[in-house]
Amino acid sequence: MNPRIESLEKMLDGPRDGALLRFSLGNEYLKAGDAGQAAKCFQAAVDRDNQYSAAWKALGKALVVAGDPAGALTAYERGIAVAEAKGDIQAAREMKVFAKRLLKTPGESA
Repeated sequence: MNPRIESLEKMLDGPRDGALLRFSLGNEYLKAGDAGQAAKCFQAAVDRDNQYSAAWKALGKALVVAGDPAGALTAYERGIAVAEAKGDIQAAREMKVFAKRLLKTPGESA
């Protein structure tokens, strides 16, 4: 197993467990090519902090890679609402672009 993933996993369910830890672990899984596990981590991050716009964006990305475009679109839509409410304009703009790509006609590249 990846040493970085192993190190982060050891912190799960401990005093440092939280949205940031889950987000970091999700990024490591995504880098390692495990989009499904990454999506679970990002979902856990937004479950712990549903105002974490970067985690919503990452969840959408992981779900696209994992082959769940409908789930990704839902994540982006929720993330856009969170980002706009927080004034995180750049994150909202990026997620709108990603969502728009998913809404293109089937057969086109997302």
